[in-house]
Amino acid sequence: MKMPLTLRQRIAGADISYLFYDGDGPTVILLHATGFIPWTWHPIARHLSTTYRVIVPGLYSHREASRETGGISWKLLAEDICLFCEMLKIERPFLVGHSMGGIVAAIACGSHGIRTGAMVLIEPIFLPFHFYRQPITVDTHPLAAKALRRKNHWRDRAEALQYLSSRPLFASWNREVLDLYIKHGMIEQGNGELCLACSPQKEAALFMGGMKHNPWPLLPKLSCPVLIVEGETSENRHFIDLTRIVTELPHGSYRMVTNSGHLLPMEQPDTVAGIIENFFRKHQSDMNNGE
Repeated sequence: MKMPLTLRQRIAGADISYLFYDGDGPTVILLHATGFIPWTWHPIARHLSTTYRVIVPGLYSHREASRETGGISWKLLAEDICLFCEMLKIERPFLVGHSMGGIVAAIACGSHGIRTGAMVLIEPIFLPFHFYRQPITVDTHPLAAKALRRKNHWRDRAEALQYLSSRPLFASWNREVLDLYIKHGMIEQGNGELCLACSPQKEAALFMGGMKHNPWPLLPKLSCPVLIVEGETSENRHFIDLTRIVTELPHGSYRMVTNSGHLLPMEQPDTVAGIIENFFRKHQSDMNNGE
């Protein structure tokens, strides 16, 4: 079974860790959701690596900021991805972003000019436009407040697995992804107990950083083909209108995945891998034909 190399790249005073899956095709960069880790992409990255060179950066540990001071700007994370590509001499990658990663990908292309052959944005966090016009606190941010309530202490891996399996957020996860999250997304303390690698406080800071830059005006600037993917049962559908986003894109399309929520890459990795592969295959052919 193919496993990635775990590497690091120095950029602008920070070290980005990343998973690297060597391959002969174009480069695909996978950007993870808020509070999660590169390893949650592993089944998808492994599948794609039969056709592509796949890179999965970690966007949760290389920047420090508190939620009270406005958090970690997603625009800064987008700048970091652009520098990351520059340092590794990655030209015109395919981009995939889930949740926060979707917005980071959009900002990297629309604001910082990174060129991409095509993008797949899975449940990107385009909050309602008026959210970006008003002051917001951790308590009133619909996602940051929830992050702070996460449990962050388990006696051992067995207890962590039992707890996560009982929670609605994780109950539908693919078992391999859940095992990877426990193995790589939790840190063992000196007494053998576990805590999250991305703490609730860091996750809240990341969510608050999403308010520093309104991504809506960037949509018309995303000239590449963009596929928006949404989970049928995602609770974000109550306040995020992804079908509207498609109408703002020059070359946008939409795909709903049935029987899946916001964390659909973790719930249905085989389905998501197929969607990504088919979309990029089509547009790789377009690039080869000069379109």
